[in-house]
Amino acid sequence: MFNLILFGPPGSGKGTQSEKLVDKYGLVHLSTGNLLREEIANKTPLGTEAKNFMDKGQLVPDEVVIGMIDNSLDQHKDAMGFLFDGFPRTAAQAEALDKLLELKKTGIAIVLALEVTEEELVKRLLNRGKTSGRSDDTNEAVIRKRFTVYTNDTEPVAGHYKKEKKFQSIKGEGSVEDIFNAICTVVDKKMK
Repeated sequence: MFNLILFGPPGSGKGTQSEKLVDKYGLVHLSTGNLLREEIANKTPLGTEAKNFMDKGQLVPDEVVIGMIDNSLDQHKDAMGFLFDGFPRTAAQAEALDKLLELKKTGIAIVLALEVTEEELVKRLLNRGKTSGRSDDTNEAVIRKRFTVYTNDTEPVAGHYKKEKKFQSIKGEGSVEDIFNAICTVVDKKMK
């Protein structure tokens, strides 16, 4: 089983690259946002618990999110592997994910971080904001704050995987195909 974490700040191209990676390598795309929405829609016990936190404006606790990931891993036992998108966001979540995967007799093969300059991200998101309907993509100050939060939150996660020699940066600027080819070069080498 080949498990990959794709990192990158808002606007770095994670969504675009995730789709291409899922198609090429047959991975199951695990987006915690999608998992939360699915569990809530299906009125599962975890979904109900998550909704209670969200209705109060609170973050869903790590144990609940890990529980949802556990369910998803069990539902896709025959998967070639998983692409984790938007998780883990903290070092504690990274450690919890590692423990869960260890119990499933697997682990994270590689963490790829799409590196994009702040100026390029601002340009991309303001451009996306013209058509996305997302208010957080239309305000430059908000975009810059999101970039700062991303950097502060993910540095410890990057550090966690750097210690394990599983972390690799990928230049996230250029054509979609050039970036995808750079990612595939790393993934193909790691799969051998």
